Amino acid sequence: MRPLLAAFGLLLLWEGFVRLTGVPPFLLPAPLRVAQVLQARWDILWGHALTTGTEILLGLLLGTLLGVLVALALALWRGGRRWLLPLLVASQAIPVFAIAPLLTLWLGFGLASKIAMATIIIFFPVATAFYDGLRRTEPGWLDLAATMGASRFAMLWRIRVPAALPGLASGLRVAAAVAPIGAVVGEWVGASAGLGYVMLQANGRSQTDMMFAALAVLAAMAMALWFAIDRLLRALLPWQPDALHDDDIPKNTPGGTA
Repeated sequence: MRPLLAAFGLLLLWEGFVRLTGVPPFLLPAPLRVAQVLQARWDILWGHALTTGTEILLGLLLGTLLGVLVALALALWRGGRRWLLPLLVASQAIPVFAIAPLLTLWLGFGLASKIAMATIIIFFPVATAFYDGLRRTEPGWLDLAATMGASRFAMLWRIRVPAALPGLASGLRVAAAVAPIGAVVGEWVGASAGLGYVMLQANGRSQTDMMFAALAVLAAMAMALWFAIDRLLRALLPWQPDALHDDDIPKNTPGGTA
């Protein structure tokens, strides 16, 4: 409820700013004008949104799978860390705009290049968060398992992986937030469909209201994806508590009231 109220307040401020300052619509259209474009061109925006949504979901799936595999390889293969860790960092040191033209050249203007771009962006937060969770497992648990004769793989699957799931969940939340970036950047470089393509075409025709309409649909998709993944992770990891709110603090604790 609070995010909706905050968004409504921002829209009111936006509308009031446009009306008071008289900004030309081609520079900053009012929210009501954007809403009219959304209603009038919804059929077009919906079709392009399906394309972008497909790219985001497939990129999120492949990026998550790749990130988990990389994290497990780093945890198991000690000798390979000196090779994999620099490659992991280098994959994010190169700007995405520099990679997108190459992926378009290699994979074409279809879905494949956009999915590959989304995968490259998504796998890094998943891999780093999961690997950090794997290497921060409580040492006492591992010592006890070793004393009982557990193998490395047994300790990995029965102790380290379950203990690292909250870290993986954090990485997935970050991945859900950045997932649209790869798809949209790929559409800007070269595409014939998608919300990024719509924004690019609208920009060339100075249709700023259409650009904002496509951006609003993209933002709604991104928020819906984040909240869906957050709810799913909360259901799958019920033992991982959230940060305490003020009204959750027990009365007899130093932070509570007497």
